Amino acid sequence: MLFATAAVAGLFVAGGANANADQTANASAQQPQQQAKASVKKTVTVQSGDTLWGLSQKYNVSLSSLRAVNNRVNTDLIYVGEKITLPSSATVSTDQKTVASSTTAKSTTNQQSVAQPQQQAQTQSTTNYSQSQSSSYTGSSSSAKEWIANRESGGSYTASNGQYYGKYQLGAAMLHGDYSAANQERVADQYVAARYGSWDNAKSFWLQHGWY
Repeated sequence: MLFATAAVAGLFVAGGANANADQTANASAQQPQQQAKASVKKTVTVQSGDTLWGLSQKYNVSLSSLRAVNNRVNTDLIYVGEKITLPSSATVSTDQKTVASSTTAKSTTNQQSVAQPQQQAQTQSTTNYSQSQSSSYTGSSSSAKEWIANRESGGSYTASNGQYYGKYQLGAAMLHGDYSAANQERVADQYVAARYGSWDNAKSFWLQHGWY
């Protein structure tokens, strides 16, 4: 019995030693893995509009810690495409996500609010121009108009000078191929009304520059 008891005790001691050895070996094997994980640093690529302070807020770390891991002592200047190392404690704050989403939505709303008046103004301008072009011609006569016609062409509807044609020496493109007297009168009135407001103003300009 004494011999059997001693043998059993020896087995327990040997089993305990083996278990301790296995645990020690496992711990030794895990340490390099843990150290390797610890040595892997998270990085982000700088996008257009990013700042060091903005990244610190986005990833919920202090600016000083972000500076420290990136060896930035004297400057916070970063460049698009640059890799920035994050401290191990970096996380994306839920509050930051909410703020960013709210800011983006507000920016989009503001852009739409600004764009609408501009589009309305452009539409109104186009409508006014179309109405002006399609309105029936009622004619306009004044001494200033006749004065300009005499200076430009001697009052001839068929006078030609390069790309300028007719009584008022209008650009051929303005007449759209219609060189009739009625169309020349109509287009001349529209041109002067749009550019000078009146034939008298056009005459004043002509006297100063030699053309209108």
